[in-house]
Amino acid sequence: MATKERWASRVGLVLAMAGNAVGLGNFLRFPAQAAKNGGGAFLIPYIVALLLLGLPLMWVEWTMGRYGGQQGHHSGPGIFQSMGRGRFWKYAGTLSLWSCLVIASYYLYIETWCLAYAGYSAMGGFLDKDLAGVAHFFERLTGERSNQIVAVSPWGMGLFALCISLNVYILSRGLAKGIELVAKVGMPLLILFAAILAIRGLLIDPATDPNAKESPFVGLNYVWEPKFDSLTNPSVWLAAAGQIFFTLSIGMGSIHCYASYLREKDDVTLTGATTAWTNEFCEVVLGGTILIPIAVAYLGMTEVQQLTQGGSGFGLGFFVFPTLFNNWGAFAPVAGFLWFGLLFFAAITSSLAMAQPIMAFLQQEYGVSRERSAVQFGLLLLPLSLPVAMLHSNTFNDEMDYWAGTVMLVVFALLETILFAWVFGMDKGWQEMMHGAELAVPQIFRFIIKFVTPVLLLVILSAYIFKPKQDWEPYLTGIFSGTGSAAWEPAGDGLIGKLLHRDIQATLDDPNLPVERRQFQERLMLVRNVDRLALVGVFVFFAVLVHRAWVRRRAEGRA
Repeated sequence: MATKERWASRVGLVLAMAGNAVGLGNFLRFPAQAAKNGGGAFLIPYIVALLLLGLPLMWVEWTMGRYGGQQGHHSGPGIFQSMGRGRFWKYAGTLSLWSCLVIASYYLYIETWCLAYAGYSAMGGFLDKDLAGVAHFFERLTGERSNQIVAVSPWGMGLFALCISLNVYILSRGLAKGIELVAKVGMPLLILFAAILAIRGLLIDPATDPNAKESPFVGLNYVWEPKFDSLTNPSVWLAAAGQIFFTLSIGMGSIHCYASYLREKDDVTLTGATTAWTNEFCEVVLGGTILIPIAVAYLGMTEVQQLTQGGSGFGLGFFVFPTLFNNWGAFAPVAGFLWFGLLFFAAITSSLAMAQPIMAFLQQEYGVSRERSAVQFGLLLLPLSLPVAMLHSNTFNDEMDYWAGTVMLVVFALLETILFAWVFGMDKGWQEMMHGAELAVPQIFRFIIKFVTPVLLLVILSAYIFKPKQDWEPYLTGIFSGTGSAAWEPAGDGLIGKLLHRDIQATLDDPNLPVERRQFQERLMLVRNVDRLALVGVFVFFAVLVHRAWVRRRAEGRA
């Protein structure tokens, strides 16, 4: 059953696509990654990754989506099958359904935190709270405590149910009256909220604000002052490539789905590039001007350097920021609401995009109505999202983020690049991309898409798989110089190390580890194994649905 839905306007499409891309990582992860990986010098590998990975993959996904939509497909399995030869490709496209559901399962829970923090800030709940007070609020919201696997909060679960219900309701209204309407309202508000905070943050003056330790421009320098020696470190380049995937939402199938509702001659090159530039404005200009500068102004450089060591910015944004806004007097509740409000808008526009491919598949292949498919998406979330909400974040949450939100994005992007450039054919793919194009993409991108992008994706995937325990730089230097290197040992956060639980084992090997902590780590290893079986089970479930759908297609003469 092919859907007749369309985007109501081009502006709405761009804002919906930008909302899909603009997420929590723009305002939390990017500034922390930039500060950690060479400051302004980080922009060099970041821009290289944008040009060689981000933009090419953005255009590929837009083109694949529009082409698949003209063949009557609005989700990954059908779009991949329409361009590929053989049965394999529809199952490769099934990864998009898998990724969207898995990522949505934990992303919606974090979205709940943003909603709770925004409401509590608006009520003045964080006024005069210190770090311990904010941590206590988080514990009450999540039920999470040290060394306890089970983490349940009744009112946190209630808010989570409210957040899922809100997403389901918006999705049930359709593309134009639901997703597009939210993007038209949410994205301008997000940019407005971010601009207000950025301007207010830059106005902090140690001469007039007794609580300020530094000028916010010291924080800006920390983010953007180039540290060129970092450019020789492979980890910095890997971090930049990872951030591009994280920020543009490529490699998960939501862009394909959105683009599949375009008309045959609708532009994909200029609109795709506009989406990317909108995201980059939110990330580089706004994201880089809020988190670190305000934190440095009130905490000082040394403390902020310690807080951003992990490169996520999460702790700084959720645990520290509510206390810093108290320095702004009567404006503090408003500032807290603006900060967590923009994070909520960033999160919900992304979570809606994750749901749409799954709903489109159910509508098209099983004849389900829009309203019923939205409810079914909510029900499909429960087996994965309930463990996320009821167990410690180091279990399902972290594992899903690694496998679905990191590794599989690269795997999926590699598969779609091979499909587009080598199976469908670069000549045919380029012709399809240029059909109705309002932006003449330079011919050099033909070469980049066909050769450079897939090679880089293979390198990134290999780096994830074979990440060594020691840093890449001395390890690779020893190999290429011919002097030899230490025996390879997998890192705890690399793919092989993750499979072998090296991160947990490293903690268990500590002879001085307290008994409670040891028991927690042993239970954590068990729960992670259950989580991985669940992830495999979800893929098998979708693969069976896809197989049955194509059996129906053949029986109805639609295959």
